[in-house]
Amino acid sequence: MSQKKSLAPVVAKTAQTLSTLAASSGLIRNQALLSLCDLLERSTEKILAANQEDLKEAKKNKLPPALIDRLSLNETRLTQLVSGLKETAALPDPLGAIEDHRTLPSGLLVGKLRIPLGLIAFICEARPGAVAEAASMALKSGNAIIIKPGKEVAKTAKALAPLFAEALAATGLPSQAVTILPDLDHEGLKELLTLNQYIDLVIPRGGENLIRFVDENSRIPVLRHFKGVCHLYVDEGADLKMALDVAVNAKANRPGTCNALECLLIHEKEAQRFLPQVGSALVAQGIQILASADILPYLPEATLAKPDDFGHEFLGPKIAIKTVPDLEGALEHIRRYGSRHTEAIVTKDHKRAQIFLKRADAGCVLVNASTRLNDGGCLGLGAEIGISTTKLHAYGPMGLKELTTTKFVVQGDGHLRQ
Repeated sequence: MSQKKSLAPVVAKTAQTLSTLAASSGLIRNQALLSLCDLLERSTEKILAANQEDLKEAKKNKLPPALIDRLSLNETRLTQLVSGLKETAALPDPLGAIEDHRTLPSGLLVGKLRIPLGLIAFICEARPGAVAEAASMALKSGNAIIIKPGKEVAKTAKALAPLFAEALAATGLPSQAVTILPDLDHEGLKELLTLNQYIDLVIPRGGENLIRFVDENSRIPVLRHFKGVCHLYVDEGADLKMALDVAVNAKANRPGTCNALECLLIHEKEAQRFLPQVGSALVAQGIQILASADILPYLPEATLAKPDDFGHEFLGPKIAIKTVPDLEGALEHIRRYGSRHTEAIVTKDHKRAQIFLKRADAGCVLVNASTRLNDGGCLGLGAEIGISTTKLHAYGPMGLKELTTTKFVVQGDGHLRQ
């Protein structure tokens, strides 16, 4: 191993904070969150300066535009980040509630108490906002967290680290509850993924290569999504003005995100009317269109799609478009090419909308709404620590509740097993 010292003592020290966090009140954890918001606002200049250094290095290394977009911070994005953290603080305390409480015929009282998961390892790439969101959500839900940011965001993460420690200490919580490991190398990350005696869950957030590396090397449960191949199906008889607005927003709002639209499916009976409209609108937004051969006559701006363009996550200003004969055709295409991330339909037909909701296999399925809305903040979670395309232990955006679990609590009066 290339590192001189094992990570185990650092991880163990973070794990030691778990009992203090689990016993802390929601009020104290909220105070720590609001203190962090205040520190972020007062440190804007320093954070943005550090981010500019990361951006210079990223451009020097010719990182892809989508990665540079994710890495970039500005005053607007920082303000939105702080706003999201304040919304998280305002949410109900996810801990302490007793659910499914019932009295058995024997008189035994049984319920489930909501508790933190424990110690989370959060591994991300060029996502400075995700570092702050992950720390805040872990804190709100009573979890300790170890954050391994990508080297692309090292200077920004270094500027953020002392703010977490200061916010925790100011409210009497252990400053080690949020630990950032910005200098962890490849072998160090491998070691981190073996420390299952301390770490309860690993959440990777980044490109497919990172997530597969974590998944293949971890001895700890991993909550993951490999990619976001998101579809929008425009149904027969759909409101085409709505469909146009939804499609353009889903693709062009931020093309480099995992919830951006990658493939547009159109009922063949709407092709002649809808394709010229959507083609012109997408091209006006700088989007390159890759279309199946049968619809090229309707899309003079398009080029012929290759077979592997369907099912591909472009993470940039490209989109694949094809027609389907009906709802069944759309669902079959999604079954074959989807990634269980986000699927959407624009339709006026309630019955077909319900069929789509039930049968499209994804962590978030939308009717008459943009795929870009599959986001913790947009769905009322305050923020998110990631989007899961696995079904254990969460499916879709992970909010506060998804960072908790339950344990059985039982109260008797001298009850014995017969």
